[in-house]
Amino acid sequence: MRPVITSLSLLLLAFSATAQKVPFTEYKLKNGLHVVLSQDKSVPVVAVSVMYHVGSKDEQTNRTGFAHFFEHLLFEGSDNIKRGEFMKLVSANGGQNNANTTQDRTFYYEVFPSNQLATGIWLESERMMHPVINEIGVKTQNEVVKEEKRMRVDNQPYGNFISEVMRRLFTKHPYNWVPIGSMADLDAATLDEFKAFNKKYYTPNNAVLVIAGDIDIAKTKTLVEQYFADIPAGEPIVRTAVVEDPITREVIDTAYDANIQIPGILAAYRIPGMTSKESKALEMASSVLSQGNSSRMYKKMVDDKKNSLQVGSFSYALEDYGAYITYALPNNETPLDTLLKDMDDEVEKLKTTLISENEFTKLQNQFENDFVGANSKMLGVAENLADGYTFYKNTDHINNELEEIRKITREDIQDVVKKYLGKNQRVVLYYLPKP
Repeated sequence: MRPVITSLSLLLLAFSATAQKVPFTEYKLKNGLHVVLSQDKSVPVVAVSVMYHVGSKDEQTNRTGFAHFFEHLLFEGSDNIKRGEFMKLVSANGGQNNANTTQDRTFYYEVFPSNQLATGIWLESERMMHPVINEIGVKTQNEVVKEEKRMRVDNQPYGNFISEVMRRLFTKHPYNWVPIGSMADLDAATLDEFKAFNKKYYTPNNAVLVIAGDIDIAKTKTLVEQYFADIPAGEPIVRTAVVEDPITREVIDTAYDANIQIPGILAAYRIPGMTSKESKALEMASSVLSQGNSSRMYKKMVDDKKNSLQVGSFSYALEDYGAYITYALPNNETPLDTLLKDMDDEVEKLKTTLISENEFTKLQNQFENDFVGANSKMLGVAENLADGYTFYKNTDHINNELEEIRKITREDIQDVVKKYLGKNQRVVLYYLPKP
């Protein structure tokens, strides 16, 4: 008989999962809920997760922040869970839980000792079936979200830079705003508006339930049927694709931040969405430029020229589009234009010269290690399976992704840099201390 695992033990466990092919079973309930079950008996742990295909891009322009708000609100309780008891029930049964929201989806999860599988399934069914949405909960979570925004955005140095970039990079698409949204919009919203948002998006046919870990498939199917089958389906969600006009000339602008003393310079480019092969190639390009102390930008600007305190680039991949961003903070009052030129020079080198075989081998090893690491925990497996179903329309993407990475060539990396990182295709933002 296996001992009960405490929450402390869970923190210490590596949540090991095989780095080999991830086995899974998938099916749909009559109400449209997609179910994915992955058995791994290497440790007596189970991750129970639900990904709803709703994020900040599904909000109205005058009601931003709803999806992130619901990330908090749906912990308030249900018809069978008293207000404030949700998290207490998790910790009392030796588990841990959380949720997060992006522009495209909201992800809830619990990680439990496997003998508490039924508890995790019940909690998520309660969240979906009959959450309590009332004035008390809305008011409470409104204050929680405001405090989070103050801590992580308003009072955080450089906390608004992604927001400043996105509202300039996207003029039509709802990626124009970030998930935290507007507090004024939340204050203005009525209880009926919150209830309508829940009724539309937090439904079984707009979700995928993924359970990964030490489970018995047949018994788990019975539990899923018992707790989720009676939840009514919602109305089908119809999304209209929003297409941005290409950026055909360099846009130069300035933003101010009262929380900084050191200015910054950044360049942002609009790129394809996460399911594109080009998106992964751009991610590899950013690693060549700024991943680690031996990367090109870091070595040149921080180590050799010593004109930068920090320099980097990253590919911000989302469902419909993405953003590729290069940025730098000056050292010794180096002019921002000098930093921009140095970054641009390294981008241009990627366009004109293939990366070396040694760089490419290192890059492939790095991405393979990242892939294996992401699937070494039960929760990582659960989220990657959910991503595969939600965004790639292929749950088995988790088992194909590594091969897709290996197929990317040095020429592919050069081609995407040429195609998407042109000076006439970008926003340049001077991010300055507020006077």
